[in-house]
Amino acid sequence: MEANARGEWAVALLAVRDLGKTYASHTLFERLSLTFHAGERVGLIGPNGAGKSTLLRILAGLETPDVGVVERAREARIAYLPQVDTFPAGVTVEDALYAASREVPAEEHEHAVRAKKMLRRVGFERGDVRADSLSGGWRKRLAIGCRLVQEPDLLLMDEPTNHLDLAGIDWLERFLERSDIAYVVTSHDRYFLERVTDRIVEINRRYPDGFFSVSGHYSDFLEKREAFLHMEDAERQALATEVRREIDWLRRGPSARETKSAARIDSAREKISKLAEVGRRQRSDGRIEIDFAASGRRTHDLITAKGVSKALGGRRLFSGLDLHVCRGDRLGIVGNNATGKTTLLRTLARLSPPDAGAVSHATDLHIALFDQQREQLDPSERLRRALSPSGDTVSYLGRKSHIVAWAKRFGFRVDQLDTPVGELSGGEQARVLMALMIREPVDVLMLDEPTNDLDVSSVEVLESALLEFPGAVVLITHDRSMLDRACTNLVGLHGDGRWANYGSVAQWMERETEIRAEREPAAGSDARRVGEKGRQSSADTDPRAKPGLTYLEKREWETIEERIVAAEQEAERRRTDLEDPAVASDHEKLHAAYEAHLAASRELEALFARWQELERKLIG
Repeated sequence: MEANARGEWAVALLAVRDLGKTYASHTLFERLSLTFHAGERVGLIGPNGAGKSTLLRILAGLETPDVGVVERAREARIAYLPQVDTFPAGVTVEDALYAASREVPAEEHEHAVRAKKMLRRVGFERGDVRADSLSGGWRKRLAIGCRLVQEPDLLLMDEPTNHLDLAGIDWLERFLERSDIAYVVTSHDRYFLERVTDRIVEINRRYPDGFFSVSGHYSDFLEKREAFLHMEDAERQALATEVRREIDWLRRGPSARETKSAARIDSAREKISKLAEVGRRQRSDGRIEIDFAASGRRTHDLITAKGVSKALGGRRLFSGLDLHVCRGDRLGIVGNNATGKTTLLRTLARLSPPDAGAVSHATDLHIALFDQQREQLDPSERLRRALSPSGDTVSYLGRKSHIVAWAKRFGFRVDQLDTPVGELSGGEQARVLMALMIREPVDVLMLDEPTNDLDVSSVEVLESALLEFPGAVVLITHDRSMLDRACTNLVGLHGDGRWANYGSVAQWMERETEIRAEREPAAGSDARRVGEKGRQSSADTDPRAKPGLTYLEKREWETIEERIVAAEQEAERRRTDLEDPAVASDHEKLHAAYEAHLAASRELEALFARWQELERKLIG
């Protein structure tokens, strides 16, 4: 037993000892030793190709390591959630949950009960809906439910936020926060890692043990990793000084050699070897280099949209939209799935004409497009030709670079150059697209979900490149951290023609919640019902006249409306903080204000839920 991140003693559920795995000539990890405990919520990160997904499959027993052992606690139940959710054709939601439950031992009647309970727990009102008719977010809910219905001791999740919209990610975060299950999750979403994990493990060959583990949130991990790397660099410099001294000593003339002891010669060789190993590890950290080149254009207005409207399938996506994209602007487009984000980006690029209104470009405007579907890539083309179509030399900003050096800049190995692009991973294909985008100077970068499949370090490098790009950026991403940190303005879509400008993702989410409530009049507005309740006479709400509440619940009922009003005021105060220009211009203050507003909103929601529960009991 060991203490977990909360200082509690926890049982070891799963451990790997001296684990090693190699694919072809590429070593993913070697001599890896890790332990996962009951109650832990572990975020597993690392560069693309480090073996995160492979490690999860090994932990789940779906793949075998080349060397090493996997130790599982006796009778510990492990469940695995892959990146891609697959269900048999025609199966209903409840059938899928029932089938998943039957994979673990239980009395036959318990499986149906478990399925119905899980149905409600993950938010489904009906069980007869076909799984293949669900949106990506609801499919992810069902997939998670299918794993949880098995009542695992440890849940392994591989990129569960991939391709979810903002509403789906918010639901998943809330669900995991309320759950008491232990899990290991891979993700490149920094906000998600900050909110739902209490330990971060980075798999990376640059560390002496092949990984770096920190108990705490993602922000704690960043601080301790920075301190570790700073200390390691100082040690490397000190070691380099010692090595230079020893090499000078070894190179002295014959008279000096007579005085050389074998022990000192062995020590010198050991130091040289150690320095070489440290250098090898630091060169293999997997970080890519992205530097978008601007054209140097002085024109201020680059893209102008006036009264733009668009509908698809008879549904209005946005209507009467006006905006200007100027040099130095970084415009984020926010919205849930199927609200028209990609359509708007393509309309601004003049790749898709609007139904009404007009989009104008500055003369000879150069746009670089990152397509979420990656249709610019030829799956049959070799990586070598995709990176350098005309030979083994790449011209970049007037300088020539050999294909090998250019490939390494984007995290590719020499042995991958003859691999067809279609056989590369999603993250690797994304890096190919970025390599194509930076070769020529451009005025506007348009990126549609560029963070999908990228590792955390690559997302950070991309974010820095966007911040430093002097041209204009139009960005679609579900990475809330990137939207809040990199964008100077957000245009939020609501899927019914409505749109507005927002100062943060939190503001858009708040407005989206209001609009969603308007669309569901049957559910009504909690705030409106509470207001109506508050205007009733005290006799109408006197809990002593109702037998449905216990004594303590009656006391709670007498004060809950006041608590809701106070919570509403606090949420409004936190929302006002987000609109403060001094906060909006400071990324750290904005992040803190966002988290504070989120916490206040959740407290308000919890009070509403409790109010509804007490009201139901009150009226019988």
